[in-house]
Amino acid sequence: MTDQQPRAVRPLRIIFAGTPDFAAVALAGLLDSAHEVVAVYTQPDRPAGRGRKLKPGPVKQLALDHHIPVAQPLSLKDGDEQEKLAAWQADIMVVAAYGLLLPEAVLAIPPLGCLNIHASLLPRWRGAAPIQRAILAGDTETGITIMQMDKGLDTGEMLLKEICPISPEDTAESLHDKLAELGKTAILTALADPAGLKPEQQDDDSANYAKKLDKAEALIDWTRPAAEIARLVRAFNPWPVAQTGLGGKILRIWQAVPLDNTPGKPAGTLTAAAKAGIDVACGSGSLRILTAQLPGGKPLPVADLLNGHADLFQVGTRLT
Repeated sequence: MTDQQPRAVRPLRIIFAGTPDFAAVALAGLLDSAHEVVAVYTQPDRPAGRGRKLKPGPVKQLALDHHIPVAQPLSLKDGDEQEKLAAWQADIMVVAAYGLLLPEAVLAIPPLGCLNIHASLLPRWRGAAPIQRAILAGDTETGITIMQMDKGLDTGEMLLKEICPISPEDTAESLHDKLAELGKTAILTALADPAGLKPEQQDDDSANYAKKLDKAEALIDWTRPAAEIARLVRAFNPWPVAQTGLGGKILRIWQAVPLDNTPGKPAGTLTAAAKAGIDVACGSGSLRILTAQLPGGKPLPVADLLNGHADLFQVGTRLT
């Protein structure tokens, strides 16, 4: 695909529904296109910061900056809310990480239906956390699927796919950013000629459920293979961040690489602590920690961490 935006058969009136940064990137692309975003639907403002003041999400802020009307209903099941949505007389609704399920009545309102920008090559990962689950599973590629939404959870017909390789260095954050840009390009391509898209049914037997992340998953089980733990570190960066116990403290691991060796020590044992990294024995192989964070501190390269806390990282120490 080229960087040049495709020319639409005709400009469309669009309702956009989304909430976080991933969705804001797509909205920015639509606002720069010939299409008209007539309204934005997004989640209610959430408390943020030390003062826990209500803060608009990225999509809402972008919409306000462009003087686009914003709606933040708690649900779209109510008939009054559905009438309000229909009153915008949009041709199509574009959805990206909105956070609300759309009832069938809403799906039927726009003449061209509702299109979802999904961060997976469906049906590989359906659900809330496809980016992290792809990294955890060791997938070598993922991508964007533009899907015609139906009443199921990411089960609709696929209209367009764009592939994105997953590099061995990709974290959830870096892969998120790649897919957000790819999603922007893909939705513009799809909207250039919606009638020319060829719907493809999903193979339900090939589907996996990408469940929402749980903080408990971030606790490292050192009896697992080093390669698997390294994927966990990448998948949980920047949230909830892989972590382990160290001398009664919580050590959060931001960057690490697997080593294909035989440490000959029980899983969780520190086998080396040098500027190059802190090595930990795993169920198979070792994990070399490159960047980590102690309570009250910020993420630091291992060389800096050892300068101030060498006593915590003695060879033979067990991580729990």
